[in-house]
Amino acid sequence: MDSKLTSIFARFPNKQRDDLIPMLHEIQDKYGFLSEDLIVEAGKYLNISVNKIYGVATFYDNFRFGPRGKFHIRLCHGTACHVAGSSNILSEIEKQLKISNGETDKYGLFSLEIVSCIGACGLAPLIEINDEYHANLTLDSLKNILNHYRENHNTIYEDQ
Repeated sequence: MDSKLTSIFARFPNKQRDDLIPMLHEIQDKYGFLSEDLIVEAGKYLNISVNKIYGVATFYDNFRFGPRGKFHIRLCHGTACHVAGSSNILSEIEKQLKISNGETDKYGLFSLEIVSCIGACGLAPLIEINDEYHANLTLDSLKNILNHYRENHNTIYEDQ
């Protein structure tokens, strides 16, 4: 066990079930995601089965089980965005990047997360990439946005 994990566990000396969610948040903050090894270690520390930990962690949308890409795309799929065509935007993202919700592309450049609502309904449909909003998307504007990130970040893509 490394020192980062040891320091996280030290903040939860009582080893109670109520510590699980805050502990998972801290682990994810330090490591970027919840790996299988980290979940096993948390289970050993709290004396909770790995299955129970996965059950809790998969219930909440804010836990990740793999690394995010350099550019994390959050696609709004709320009512306004859905009506304005977010399903078409999702299909195009999946086609362009060859990833689905919760995945990271093979280059580690893009990852995708579908969210219930970003809270900018008047700008539908929209995506957020690393806290930058791209609103009133069309298939053409989406292609331009993705190409911008590819071209301006020195990443060579095969199969374009």
